Amino acid sequence: SSSSSSSSSSNYNSTSSRYNSSSSSSNYDSTSSAYNSSKFLDIFDTNMMHRADESNRRLHHTTLFNLDSLIVRRGQEFQVKITFNRPYKPAEDKFALEFVIGSSPQYSKGTYIPVFPTPDRQTSWAGRVLETSNNVVTMGITPAANCIVGKYHMYVAIVTPYGIRRTRRDDSRDLYILFNPWAADDEVFLDDETEREECVMTELGIIYHGSYDDIAERTWNYGQFNHGMLDACLYILDRCQMPITNRGDPVKVTRQASAMLNSRDDEGVLVGNWSGNYVDGVAPTSWTGSTDILLSYYRSRQPVAYAQCWVYAAVFNTFLRCLGIPSRVVTNFFSAHDNDGNLKTDIILDENGRIDRSRTRDSIWNYHCWNECYMARQDLPPGFGGWQVVDATPQETSDGLYRCGPASVQAIKHGQTCYPYDAPFVFAEVNSDVVFNVRSKDGTLEPVKVNRTHVGRVVLTKNPGDLTRRDITDQYKFPEGSPEERTVLEKAVKYGCKREQSNPSPADVELNMPTLEVTMGEDFELTLEFVNHSGETRTVDAYISGSVVYYTGVTSSEFLFRTPTVTLLDIEARTYMRHLVEQSNLNFIVTGKVEETEQIVSAMKVVTLRNPRLIIEV
Repeated sequence: SSSSSSSSSSNYNSTSSRYNSSSSSSNYDSTSSAYNSSKFLDIFDTNMMHRADESNRRLHHTTLFNLDSLIVRRGQEFQVKITFNRPYKPAEDKFALEFVIGSSPQYSKGTYIPVFPTPDRQTSWAGRVLETSNNVVTMGITPAANCIVGKYHMYVAIVTPYGIRRTRRDDSRDLYILFNPWAADDEVFLDDETEREECVMTELGIIYHGSYDDIAERTWNYGQFNHGMLDACLYILDRCQMPITNRGDPVKVTRQASAMLNSRDDEGVLVGNWSGNYVDGVAPTSWTGSTDILLSYYRSRQPVAYAQCWVYAAVFNTFLRCLGIPSRVVTNFFSAHDNDGNLKTDIILDENGRIDRSRTRDSIWNYHCWNECYMARQDLPPGFGGWQVVDATPQETSDGLYRCGPASVQAIKHGQTCYPYDAPFVFAEVNSDVVFNVRSKDGTLEPVKVNRTHVGRVVLTKNPGDLTRRDITDQYKFPEGSPEERTVLEKAVKYGCKREQSNPSPADVELNMPTLEVTMGEDFELTLEFVNHSGETRTVDAYISGSVVYYTGVTSSEFLFRTPTVTLLDIEARTYMRHLVEQSNLNFIVTGKVEETEQIVSAMKVVTLRNPRLIIEV
C-alpha cells in the first residue's frame, strides 16, 4: 500500500477544492512494512448492502431494478457496513466516506462529497454511526435532497500519521442515486401513494389513440427496471454532454431529455417518420415496449428507427420513471399543430367554398401524445408546480432545439403563457380556434366561420391502479363557453398569443355528419344532414372531399370528391382501400355556400376504420 504524504496532517481536509484521484490508486495491504496496521486503523472490507432483499433497496423502492449494484434515492438515509482491522475508537480514529461523480470531482461543485461519522463534522450529506459490533461499523448516509442524480463511486479514507489512505477504485463500491418522490424535500415529491405507485413503479401502461368519439387503446411495456435500462437512461445525459452539475435539477433534466429523445438535431434516441415507408427500420406501430429501443441506442450509439408521437411519449415515460421522476403519458384528441404560433388553425377555401389544400398549412392531429411529469417549479411563482407538460415529438424548435417543456399545466389552464417553457405552444394545442377563410381572387382572406370548440376535445391518461381511462381535460381548460374560459383566453392574448377576433354570424343552414363505425373493407353510407333554420327556401352548393389521412391530419391522398345532389352517399370500399396508410383514418370535409345568403356551411368528420376482430383461444 501507499499513502499520500502531502496529506500528512492529522486533520482531514473536507473542503479540498479538487479530488486527487491519484491517491486512490493504493490498495489496502495490512502487511505493508511502511505501515503498522496493528496500531492504526485500517480497512479490511466494505459491504454496500446492495442486494435487492436487503434494507437499502427495500426502503428506497429500488428492489425491482435488475442490477447488481446499490441503487438509492436522494434525501433518504442508506447504510454501509465497514469492517476495520480492530474496533473503531471515535475519540482517536478519523475516517470518512468519499462519494465522487464525473471525471473531475470538485467539492465546490457538489461532485466530490466527503461524509463524516461524527456530528461535529458534517457536510451537505449527513453521516452518522448507526451501530458498532466488534470491528464492524454500520454507517448511515443521507444524500442531500437536491444532489446530483447519477452513478457515484464510494471511497473509504482513513487519516494516519503517514497521510490519508484510500481504498482503490472497485466496481463493487459503485452506487446509483435517483430522484426521490417519497422525500418531502425533493423537488419531485408526490404526496399521493396511489399516484406514486402508478407514475414511478408501474411498468405496464395504456396509451390512448384513435379519435375522440372512437377511442382505442395501445398497451405498452415501459420496462424501466429491466437489466441495462438505468445505464441506458443515464447514457442519454452523457451523450448530450449535459453538465454533471445540472443533473440534480428535474427541470433541466427533463428539458434536456425532451431534446435527446428525438434525433432531429442531436443524434438522439428516436428517428421520426410519418411517411408510411419504414423498410429500413421498424414501423412505429410495431413497437410494444421501450426496452429494445433504449438498449439498442445504448449499445449501438445510433438513433433507432422509427417513431411517432406515442413512441416518443412512451420511451420518454420510461426514462422519467427510471430516474425517479413521476410521469404519465397523456393523449390530447384533436390537437392543433399551428405553424404560425397563434391560436388559429386556418382552413383556406376558394370562392366557391371548396377547400384549398395547397394553401392550408396548419393541421389538426386526430390525437397527440405527450408526457406529464410531476415536480416543484422553484423557477416559477408559487402555484405553478405539480404536473408539467414535456414533449419529445419534434414539432417546433425551442431555444434552437426540437424540444418542448416543461410547461406548467396550471399555467396553461390559467392562460399564464409567459412562464417557461413553451407554454404558448401547448396552450394552442388545446385551445386553438378552427377558422374557415375564403380566399378571394386578389389573395385576401375573409373569415367566414370560426369553430371554437373543435380543438382539445378531450385529454386522457390512464387511471392510477386500474386499466380504465381518466379524463383530465378540466386540468387543461375551463368548460367551453364559460366566463373563466373567456378570461383565460383574454389573458393569453395579452401575453402575445394571437387569436381570431372576428365572429362571423353563423349560417342559417346547419350541416351535420353523424358518427360512423366502419369496419375495414366494408362499404358504408355517409349521411349529410342539412337543417334549415331560416323558415325560407335555401339552396346549398356543397362539396364533399374524402381523404385518407395520417393521424397527424396530413392528407395522403383524396379518394372522393363530389358535388352531391342527395344527402346520402354510398362509399364503396374499393374507393378507399388501395389508398390506406397505417391507422386507417378517413377524413371527410363538407363545405358549401348558401346561394341566397352567400354564407358558408361546413362540417368535418374523422372516421377510424376498425380492424376485424381477432379471437385467439388457447
